[in-house]
Amino acid sequence: MKKQLRIWLEAIRLRTLPVSLSGVIMAMGIAQWYGKFNWIPALLCVAFAVLAQIASNLANEYYDFLSGADKAGRVGPRRGVTEGDIKPHTLRNVTYATLVAAMAVGCGLIPFGGWWLVPVGAFIALGVLAYSTGPYPLSYHGLGELAVFIFYGLIPVNFSYYIIAGHFSPLALLASITIGFMGVNVLLVNNYRDVDDDRDAGKRTSVVIFGRKPAAAAYLINGFMAISFLAPLWLLLAFSGKISAWSLAIPVLYLVMHTATWNKLTHRDGAALNPLLGATARNMLIFTVLMAISLSVF
Repeated sequence: MKKQLRIWLEAIRLRTLPVSLSGVIMAMGIAQWYGKFNWIPALLCVAFAVLAQIASNLANEYYDFLSGADKAGRVGPRRGVTEGDIKPHTLRNVTYATLVAAMAVGCGLIPFGGWWLVPVGAFIALGVLAYSTGPYPLSYHGLGELAVFIFYGLIPVNFSYYIIAGHFSPLALLASITIGFMGVNVLLVNNYRDVDDDRDAGKRTSVVIFGRKPAAAAYLINGFMAISFLAPLWLLLAFSGKISAWSLAIPVLYLVMHTATWNKLTHRDGAALNPLLGATARNMLIFTVLMAISLSVF
């Protein structure tokens, strides 16, 4: 039982789930700051975001197995279906069941956001699958980072905020760009580690196309870009007394953690890069939680 649980936890890629959580948490903090917070739609947004990411992670493992992109003994974390721990049809069924569960939760958001959320949900479901399969899989054509920026940055922050608060916000838009850049870095670490395996499998990620050195530079720049989009507004709010000046330390803390992780990225190879995937997601989650708390308590 414990072994099976561990296998499925590896399949859902537990250490990457902060990416989906961060967007919703940021939206929750902004909604609280505006005095528009509502627990019910907020929790539904959390459930939808996590289920959608789990479905995406499972779909990625299943379709990478079918295409031959994942092979036994790979550098990255063990893949259950590739190693024979999970039967392919079981993984396929769980993938689509999880996606259906996400869509069911999404239907619960309609009373809070309106029926026009249905095409938004359909677009997200399409994105879950289009990342790894279909006539033009995004992750196989150097578009994985763009997909992450949209589906883990722009969409979750802006639409979660809209569902919770009932309107869109410029602050949520800026925050969504920040979260998008941070989420992209999680994928960059993954593709940086897997570059040789991906190249051999014909999977043209951005790291395969441009190489490791540009990818490492992009990782560093993305962290500073993430902060730069939110920093001007954050400074304005702090100096106008609308948030605590202490919250200005949050971006600094993030950049310290981010730079430390980048430094390790440039000095490691192979399986030694695996912990940096979780570290990048951790940096993102710490920043988001602290920002949301700062917005909520002031």
